[in-house]
Amino acid sequence: MKFFCYHRDRPGSAALRAELVEAHWSYMDGFAAELIARGPTLDGEVPTGSVHIVELPDAAAVREFAFAEPNYQAGAYRDVLIRRWDNALGRTMWEFPGDPEAANLYLVLGLGSGPAVDLEPSTTESLIAYGPLWSDDGTAWLGTAALVQATDAATARALLTAEHYAAIEVHDWAPGGRS
Repeated sequence: MKFFCYHRDRPGSAALRAELVEAHWSYMDGFAAELIARGPTLDGEVPTGSVHIVELPDAAAVREFAFAEPNYQAGAYRDVLIRRWDNALGRTMWEFPGDPEAANLYLVLGLGSGPAVDLEPSTTESLIAYGPLWSDDGTAWLGTAALVQATDAATARALLTAEHYAAIEVHDWAPGGRS
């Protein structure tokens, strides 16, 4: 099963995250074969969260993955969002045909309920990762998560059908991992 994990930083935790960067990367290296995408959300150069899209056997395994992560264990994160996720593109971020090091990369997170929308993207050339979010049992649609390259945040937000979501968040994002 594929899962979307978004660890949101606790305010003022940037120094702690910097101290733990090697422990975090080493931990993630242990899941290299399971990762579909990874990387921090940012406010300028300051991390505000960490995205991990991962394929693991079940909900218990993804919770273990998310809560054993060194930054979480040390208190750098204030909360963690975990949802089942469908990989509508069928690829990893490393298979993105564009330039993942380019500027203007975003996490677009649409939270909703009710009838499922935006199950398939209308365009794929700017998408690094894209897919609907589901309840643990896979029966209730809860939103959409995408990593996208766009000219600006408003263009990234327009990827989703706004009237079908209770909220749409757009965060600056960068590919994660070792340089």
